[in-house]
Amino acid sequence: MTMDKSLKSRAGLARSRSVLNRAERIQRLKTTDRWREGDSPFGLAKVRVYKLAVKKKKKKEKEEEGAEGADAAAAAPADTAKKETKKETKKQAGKKKK
Repeated sequence: MTMDKSLKSRAGLARSRSVLNRAERIQRLKTTDRWREGDSPFGLAKVRVYKLAVKKKKKKEKEEEGAEGADAAAAAPADTAKKETKKETKKQAGKKKK
């Protein structure tokens, strides 16, 4: 019998797991100095799993990057002097952003 395509997972486990296995918990306890050698692996302390949030870029930055990429593609047949001046202006623009 075939499985309905709406029930299949596309990318497997795409999100972060909320439960760690014993070895992962012991590893995290070691990094926080809450685990001593010789402690029992049973009845481990709770270990918090932090969620990672991915920040999205603003639309303005994406548009500016796209415009710079188009300028670089259009400048391909141009003289080397023009290329150098464009590189300098891009460097200066990058310094102003920071």
